Amino acid sequence: MGRERGGGQRSIATEEGCSKMDYIREFDIRLEKEMYYAGELLQGQVILNTVENFKLRAIRVVLRGKVHAEWKVVVSGDRRTVKDDQYFIDDRTTIWGKDKPEGNVPILPRGHHTFPFRFLLPESSLPCSFESKSGTIRYYIKVTVDIPYASPPQGMKYFTIIGPHIDCMDEQYLKPMVGQDKRALCCLCCKRGPVSLRTQLERSAYVCGESIKLKADIDNQSDEEIRLKLKLVQYVEYFIDRGVLGVTKDLQHPVLEYTGDPVAAGTRWKFDSSQSLVVPVMPPTLIDVCRLLQIYYVLKVNIEMSKSGEDLHMHFPITIATVPFRIPNSTQQPNITYSVCCDHVEGGMYTGPEFQLGQVYDGGCDSNPESVLLYRPVYVCIPNPKLLNTPAARARLLVDPQQQQQQQEGSSSSGGKKNTKRASTAPQDSDKTSTM
Repeated sequence: MGRERGGGQRSIATEEGCSKMDYIREFDIRLEKEMYYAGELLQGQVILNTVENFKLRAIRVVLRGKVHAEWKVVVSGDRRTVKDDQYFIDDRTTIWGKDKPEGNVPILPRGHHTFPFRFLLPESSLPCSFESKSGTIRYYIKVTVDIPYASPPQGMKYFTIIGPHIDCMDEQYLKPMVGQDKRALCCLCCKRGPVSLRTQLERSAYVCGESIKLKADIDNQSDEEIRLKLKLVQYVEYFIDRGVLGVTKDLQHPVLEYTGDPVAAGTRWKFDSSQSLVVPVMPPTLIDVCRLLQIYYVLKVNIEMSKSGEDLHMHFPITIATVPFRIPNSTQQPNITYSVCCDHVEGGMYTGPEFQLGQVYDGGCDSNPESVLLYRPVYVCIPNPKLLNTPAARARLLVDPQQQQQQQEGSSSSGGKKNTKRASTAPQDSDKTSTM
């Protein structure tokens, strides 16, 4: 099958040593599209191109959505594998023959055959497709060609579910979040001037490609310089419930980071993220959707003090949504696209070996080696030139030079400080496994 932008999805067929496969020139599974929402009608076709007549008992199609969690733990000195599954969809149909064949087995004549099928996806909240080393959420069509007295050929076609339904326009996400903190520094008996930080988050839900709307007001009355630091962190928690033995695994990855220039003693500085803090492409928030894993995000706002080492901290929960923000009473609707996850967070760092097409070395030199991937899930995003959509899907945070200049001018009038932004995506991560 042809590759689509961002997905590159093909069906995967297995022959299982069946001599009858010599009769089948082509065996393919085709879907009308590669991405679906809950409640939509999934339609597709099974393609068989045969060169001989042969007996065919049935063609069975299974639609399945499954969450799988698996990793290794050490229990009493022994290294063991723990795993668990949760099914969201398990539907099936027979598109040729009968479920329980009776009498003579029908013969499929040679030639090109198309067998249509259709499934109605459940309207319940479905978690998004997701790939990581410790857990996966996969949706696929599995087709079995039941040939008498032979191992049945099978094919699988993976597709992406966009979910769950999280709308940036929901009232709970439109309420501004305000944080304020103040600290007076002391040195022995001498009390120094205070450092105060006031921040306001315009809204708490964003679709990938949108910019986080954050404002900060810093008043530095101490005798040391300070810096504003921002970090958006992804948290992923995996759960396996085994009765008395319950196992969890927690991961966290920096999504994007910002460090401001020093704010001199006795000055005041204002920060406005405007169009700078662009959310890269990554999985949406998953909380209370499936029991084996959950994903959530936190924006950490810190004031770093150069001498004392003391910090001011504020944490804001950020929801990654699947329906973008719309300007009220506007006829202009946001343009929605789909792209693969950036490669420095869970959901974009791992590709299963079953989706990697092997290459055969022919003795030559490949000047442009590009691995062929059979499937990668995609996520909702808003087109943004600051997202670097490469084949590796690395999303970097870029700074708008024009906006940077405007903020420099604004900060010069208030405190004489430059508002030079340094933003980056950090590949560090932490991995923690525990037993309950």
